[in-house]
Amino acid sequence: MAKVLVAMSGGVDSSLVAALLHEAGHTVTGVTMHLWDDNDDERLMESLCCSQEMTESARRVCAQLDVPYYVFNYRREFRRYVIDYFLSEYAQGFTPNPCLACNRDLKFRALLERAQALGMDYVATGHYARIRRIPADTSPASAGAAPAARYELLRGVDSDKDQAYMLHMLQQHDLARLLFPLGDYTKTAVRQMAAERGLAAADRPESQDICFVPGGDYRNLLRAERPDSIRPGPIIDQQGRAIGQHQGLPLYTIGQRKGLGVAADQPLYVTQLDTARNAVVVGPRDALECRTLDATNVTFIDGGWPAAPFDCQAQIRSHAPPVAAHMLPGAHGCLHIGFAQPQRAVTPGQAVVLYDGDTVLGGGRIS
Repeated sequence: MAKVLVAMSGGVDSSLVAALLHEAGHTVTGVTMHLWDDNDDERLMESLCCSQEMTESARRVCAQLDVPYYVFNYRREFRRYVIDYFLSEYAQGFTPNPCLACNRDLKFRALLERAQALGMDYVATGHYARIRRIPADTSPASAGAAPAARYELLRGVDSDKDQAYMLHMLQQHDLARLLFPLGDYTKTAVRQMAAERGLAAADRPESQDICFVPGGDYRNLLRAERPDSIRPGPIIDQQGRAIGQHQGLPLYTIGQRKGLGVAADQPLYVTQLDTARNAVVVGPRDALECRTLDATNVTFIDGGWPAAPFDCQAQIRSHAPPVAAHMLPGAHGCLHIGFAQPQRAVTPGQAVVLYDGDTVLGGGRIS
């Protein structure tokens, strides 16, 4: 049996993870990442997933299971790696995904380091994804250095809850020490199993907001923390003609239709945020379609880098359908991707994730 650090938000998913691992005989320790205090900057209001109420919910579940529970302070890291990144990206005309940054720099990097320091074997989370361990080749032909097992990251079986897209940055050394016990279950089954066990979090609602921006309106946070990035400028059409005035580039996103304040004989959508001209570029719906994109900061789950072009499926948003695509590797970390069919509203700053069926190959940042 193993020593497992379970990341707990107080919700039903992580609570059931702790219960399942405890029932399996593992030595479980529950932890919650404390990201800010009630009296911190008022602009960082409490949300459902990080509130004192949710911390107490996690504590109650651990008490039910009779396992240790701790709260780790990651306020400084959260500000640096998530909030500051979020604000900086918007200020530069990109549309960030703060959950990706939180997964990369806090939930996995920081927690795995803490788990190792505490002598834990694994970190477990409530993500809906699966890890497949491929045993090392121990045949005589592989004699030499001690072979190592390989790991693959797969989609969760519940397509509505699958979170593998959000985990594409994980590497072999991460997957070797991670557990995703819910990857083989549906959300309905998870709630039922939690209720059967009488867990305090069985009926907890889910938070769909950006955790540090309750209500999901990031604009107020930008106005308060980066007012210099909110500079009015022109709204221009595909021919470069000014047809209106915008209130600041970070307040708009690719594919946006409502709230543009321009009159036209057809619906217009934001197709580009032109930082050089401080202009919002708009066009008809078909102007949103892209056949190619460039990605940077690309990593692959196997830790390698492709030596030649290859085909796979690519996904440009967390719940977008994957489509056939052709990969053209460039300098290390850079890919040029061509789609078999046009993709709508490709958004710089978001992630593009590569798949072979249910298996995640890797991914990077749309540039």
